Parts: sequence; structure tokens; C-alpha cells
Amino acid sequence: MTGTVTESVTRIREVYDAFGRGDMPAVLAVLDEGIEWYEAENGPWYPGRAFVGPQEVVDGVFQRIGAEYEEFEIRPTRFLGDGDTVVMEGRYRAKSHRATGQPLDAEVVHVWDLRNDKIVRFHQYVDTRQLAAVCGVTG
Repeated sequence: MTGTVTESVTRIREVYDAFGRGDMPAVLAVLDEGIEWYEAENGPWYPGRAFVGPQEVVDGVFQRIGAEYEEFEIRPTRFLGDGDTVVMEGRYRAKSHRATGQPLDAEVVHVWDLRNDKIVRFHQYVDTRQLAAVCGVTG
């Protein structure tokens, strides 16, 4: 363990605050070079494996958020900590998906694992049915 539960939760809160401000350098600074980033299975962006490393996260997730959604935000409602693991419950909200015009309001859970004050693993759990509908993906 590298920090207290309070330190871990504070660190992850800072990541959401930076993301909300659009401060991507601050977000990327916290990602470990070998981060494993798991999008929710069956979600429209799930590649069948983890995105590995900050550049894959930028290309496969962050750039897509900016390109596909208008006024996207994450609204955390609860944080739970267990050592170097932090769970965030919240909602994804966006005015609209640029291709479909559909708004987004989906519940989400993120699980973050830290080591030496860096994020080494992220796992998303989200309403994939809603994401697919908003993105215009039919299955």
C-alpha cells in the first residue's frame, strides 16, 4: 500500500476535478506508463482488451469523448476507498451525441487502482445499453 484511504480518495477526486476543468495534462500526469484502462464490456468503445498506456487511453477514450459528445461531464456522487483502490459512483451527462443528437444521462461506476501515487488500472461499469442507443449503435 502506498498511501492511506483518504489520500487515495483525494487523489482520484483531483483527477475528476482536473477532467472537469479540461486540464488533460494534469489527468495524464497521474496515469502510470503501463496503465491498463478497461472500458465496459459490450460498450461502443470496448476494443475487447484493455487500453495500455496513456497514449492508448487518449486515442481510444479521451479524444472520442471530445469528438462524439457535446458538453460531456462526469458527476461523481460517491467515493469509496479500500487502501489503494477507489470506487466512484456517479453519472455521465452530455447535452448530446454529435452524430445522433441524443442526450446522455447514464449511471456509472469507476474502479481505480493506484500504486506509488499513479493510476495503474481503471475499470468502467456503465449502462452500456444506453451508451449504445445514444451513439446509434444497434446490435
